[in-house]
Amino acid sequence: MSDEGIHFLNGMPFVFLVKVNINIITINIMQKGTIGVTSENIFPIIKKFLYSDHEIFLRELVSNAVDATQKLKALSSSGEFKGETGELRVKISTDTKKGTITISDNGIGMTEEEVNKYINQIAFSSAGEFLDKYKDQLNNIIGHFGLGFYSAFMVSKRVEIQTLSWKEGSEAVKWSCEGDPNYEISKGKRKERGTDVILYLDDESKDYGTEEKVNFLLNKYCKFLPVEITFGRETEWKDGKQVETGKDKIINNPAPLWTRKPSDLKEDDYLNFYRELYPMQEDPLFHIHLNVDYPFNLTGVLYFPKIKDKIEVSRNKIQLYCNQVFVTDSVENIVPDFLTLLHGVIDSPDIPLNVSRSYLQSDSNVKKISSHITKKVADRLEEIFKNDRKSLEEKWDNLKIFIEYGMLTDEKFYERAEKFSLLKNSDNKFFSYEEYRKLIESEQTDKNKKLIYLYTTDYQEQFSFIESAKNRGYDVLIFDSQLDSHFVNLLESKFKDSSFMRVDSDHIDKIIQKTEKEKPSISETEERDIAAIFESVLPSGNHYSSSIENLGESEQAVLITRSEFMRRYREMSALNGGMNFYGSLPESYNLIINYNHPAIQKIIEQKNKKLSDALAELDSKIAVPEKSLEEIKERLKGKKEEEIDISEKDNKDKLEREAESIKEERRSLLSTFGKDSDLLRQVCDLALLSNGMLKGEELDKFVKRSLSLLGK
Repeated sequence: MSDEGIHFLNGMPFVFLVKVNINIITINIMQKGTIGVTSENIFPIIKKFLYSDHEIFLRELVSNAVDATQKLKALSSSGEFKGETGELRVKISTDTKKGTITISDNGIGMTEEEVNKYINQIAFSSAGEFLDKYKDQLNNIIGHFGLGFYSAFMVSKRVEIQTLSWKEGSEAVKWSCEGDPNYEISKGKRKERGTDVILYLDDESKDYGTEEKVNFLLNKYCKFLPVEITFGRETEWKDGKQVETGKDKIINNPAPLWTRKPSDLKEDDYLNFYRELYPMQEDPLFHIHLNVDYPFNLTGVLYFPKIKDKIEVSRNKIQLYCNQVFVTDSVENIVPDFLTLLHGVIDSPDIPLNVSRSYLQSDSNVKKISSHITKKVADRLEEIFKNDRKSLEEKWDNLKIFIEYGMLTDEKFYERAEKFSLLKNSDNKFFSYEEYRKLIESEQTDKNKKLIYLYTTDYQEQFSFIESAKNRGYDVLIFDSQLDSHFVNLLESKFKDSSFMRVDSDHIDKIIQKTEKEKPSISETEERDIAAIFESVLPSGNHYSSSIENLGESEQAVLITRSEFMRRYREMSALNGGMNFYGSLPESYNLIINYNHPAIQKIIEQKNKKLSDALAELDSKIAVPEKSLEEIKERLKGKKEEEIDISEKDNKDKLEREAESIKEERRSLLSTFGKDSDLLRQVCDLALLSNGMLKGEELDKFVKRSLSLLGK
């Protein structure tokens, strides 16, 4: 015979397409047969290919029981069932001695005919087709083929059903199967309406029968199912110990907050529900209640948590439900990536219980849901900005990571967020983007008509640079979160004719250059010599770009800064978890020597007094080989390598070695002077100290030297 259609298994939709040849042998009251599948054997497939997701068996069986219970409620409401429903519950019980788990309900139950119809027929046409079609989605088979009940065989060596239909005159039915296509049907022993599904756990799955494991699975998958579920007994503290009360312990909340109307809820209700979901977390910043019935169904509550550490720590805290049945907490394809930082619950019957990544990526409803959630979040934030800006400012340090992440990853969200996103300055004042532009444009526009946004990533460490900027009437922003190195780039690309510069990336007058600065009137040789003596006392392993500037007597003698470009890309590289080209380069610093500072003038005077004669003698010596080299270069101009006489090459190499030897002697002379100069070391160490670069032994030497100089 052949049949196809959609039916209900204990009230749950059960799709089947079968070609069945069932040989039924009646022996007294017992019926034997073969489950109607044209696949060679469904059970090895279930055990092999569903094994990685085997813990969902309890979710599937409890959900079936809940559906059967709700079906009875519906029949009672319509008047079709005229009896007393009684207290409708699903009960879970275990027997460790027998190694069983029993799922009991007092729902609609099944007749013998319905058992034959819904249990003994499975939605398969061929095992080959099945495996080929779902080879990449093996964890999602159950939902596609209505195999909820048969997931029991992933953990069971034998499954038994005891059931009695709600229909008047029905007889109890027992069904049993040992994990192969053969089953037995006989007279059951159930006296009251409903169904018991009894799992005899196999040896490998005994752990699933422990109280601890069952509690874990019920709490994970069944916490918010719409019918009361009981497991075990309530306890109370009595006579110095916990004792059972005799009352069934209800393990779920059948009417969770997201199923209720927002108008019926208070702020405390949302806080209490958050604490129920995340008992060890700080209270959230605020919530968003989702309630959509067109063009898709969606309910839920999302919370903005407080985030202090790394982003990854707070991910996977949104729970996805389908009609209050837990599906997953990996919602990357349903919720935009930046909103996976949120906490809470989403419930949609338009998303099936058993979802695959490919399904989520392609389904149109899922895409609509994602867009809607983004819009609701943006609407809520904009509402707070307009109506309660003070509250937004108070919560900004916690909120900004969500908003920045969203603006970085979602262009549409950026367009919405730029209306309510805030900038915080070093005085802890907040501004919208437009407000801040108006605040700084008169003072912080440079000679090239570019607006310069100054920022700090560490107020304490960069304090002196901040003060220097403030003394010139400039304002400094605070960018100190882990996303800000990326976010600065985004703003720089969005803000027309603007640039973002960290306040310590150069001397402030060079960052916001109003006029051309006059350079000190010294020769190139003198400039190189001054740079050399200062570089000699700086930490090795770094690259220094030295410059001598007229900064004024009130400015620091020496400044060490980091190039904005190199520093920003190194930080981005570190955030990305790897070292790209920029991240692998040595640290690069700008060494700025304030030529007209009294301390620098004194160092130069000491250098000239001690080294002028020796340097002049070396300069005279080096002039000889360099003059000869110039003559050789002139003679060799235009000649190919093979045309040059070997003696000429040897002479050139000899002169180059001689010149280099004298240069090395010169550098050594300057280096020795630098290292022997306490004053020079002191001004350089002060610059290093202000950048957090003076540590360990060198810091100890600085302290001792400082005390010594104070004594003089």
